[in-house]
Amino acid sequence: MRLLEKAGLIGLGLVAGVSISLHFAAIADKETLSTPLPIEELRAFTEVFGRIKSDYVEPVTDKKLITDAIAGMLNGLDPHSAYLDADAFKELQVGTHGEFGGLGIEVGMEDGVVKVISPIEDTPAYQAGIKSGDFIIKIDDTLIKGMALNDAVKRMRGKPGSKIVLTIIRKDEPKPLEITLVRAVIKVQSVKSKLLESGYGFVRVTQFQEMTGENLATALENFVKQNQGPLKGIVLDLRNDPGGLLTGAVAVSSAFLPKDSLVVYTEGRTEDAKMRLTANPENYLRNNAEKDYLKALPDSFKTIPMVVLVNAGSASASEIVAGALQDHKRAVIMGVQTFGKGSVQTVLPLGNGTGIKLTTARYYTPGGRSIQAKGIVPDIVVEDPASAGRDSGIFRLREADLDKHLINEKSSDDKPGSAGKNTLSPPDTKEDTSKIAPAAFGSKDDYQLNQALNLLKGIQILQGK
Repeated sequence: MRLLEKAGLIGLGLVAGVSISLHFAAIADKETLSTPLPIEELRAFTEVFGRIKSDYVEPVTDKKLITDAIAGMLNGLDPHSAYLDADAFKELQVGTHGEFGGLGIEVGMEDGVVKVISPIEDTPAYQAGIKSGDFIIKIDDTLIKGMALNDAVKRMRGKPGSKIVLTIIRKDEPKPLEITLVRAVIKVQSVKSKLLESGYGFVRVTQFQEMTGENLATALENFVKQNQGPLKGIVLDLRNDPGGLLTGAVAVSSAFLPKDSLVVYTEGRTEDAKMRLTANPENYLRNNAEKDYLKALPDSFKTIPMVVLVNAGSASASEIVAGALQDHKRAVIMGVQTFGKGSVQTVLPLGNGTGIKLTTARYYTPGGRSIQAKGIVPDIVVEDPASAGRDSGIFRLREADLDKHLINEKSSDDKPGSAGKNTLSPPDTKEDTSKIAPAAFGSKDDYQLNQALNLLKGIQILQGK
């Protein structure tokens, strides 16, 4: 199977200024196109088409009607299938390089308004304080109630340096908020790392891109040099990582798993949608000529104690990595339950510069778990003090909350499951947690990271005994 066919599109929803994923396929000569067409339904379609052309209050072009019909078909399927106009299709192809223009905000549609899934770290949206769960009701002077999601995203895109005003509704705020942002050419740093203290490394993956695996390998090599020897433990931070390239998820998993370990498998109706991806170079390198950047890593990275931090903003590729490391008992998963996006989208070019993004498969962890509308349940639940105790905190929007989400076929209940095996609550405080600003990931005030570091030190003590 060619590498291009393995690069599944597993990010979240539409992005104002970015589309992150890649999986192109041809749509001609598919067996499904030979099935009989529904004559009665097509007759009704042509009648409506003709009535609009002849009687609508204003003239409407054929192109607009057909394009809107295609978009409507896809929007009615699930939250992640969509029609891609020429601009969106072009952005999709370049977005995986980690550089794009816009606000840096993942969005979906709920009850006719745009709902924020997640701001992307180090972007205008993130820096302006846009939060997961915010409802965008107005863009500049335009109300967007009832507007198609694609149209809303187009309005949020624009020339870098230009200003845009978003009016949002936020839980616990008495009135709408007006937030001014400046559009930018956004360069997302996929991998961030630092030595927390002697023997303990911290790696944060903000988004899975083409170079994520290679950047991770460089970070791990630097740890060994800075520490002047093997590490005692490592924290892999996947919080608020919305996903990206499937190959990136396989690469990150492969850095910590024995060779040929199963990372993820997918199931769909077509043969192209059925894959088994293992910790093997052919499943994460971009081409056969590329050097295996994981090969030179010390074997100790396959065995050293490891904690993976996740939250409800961890989705898709993040969940694949967390699920693989959890199923192979390679790492302790800590944080709160993840987003629960267990589906793969394929981009199908239409031949006129446009395309469609179509959900074609579900993915499963090595142990056969479906993450769809469930997510990964941490081994140890650790709440962020900024969101603990609230029904709908900063990172509480999940796949199961999205309209028309796919059900989890392995469970009769597609709502998030049990909290976890163990729960570690933040310290008691009389302060209103809704007003606490979340600590920067990786900072000295990062409560969840501090708990992960304490666990690694405890493991080190137990191993010594």
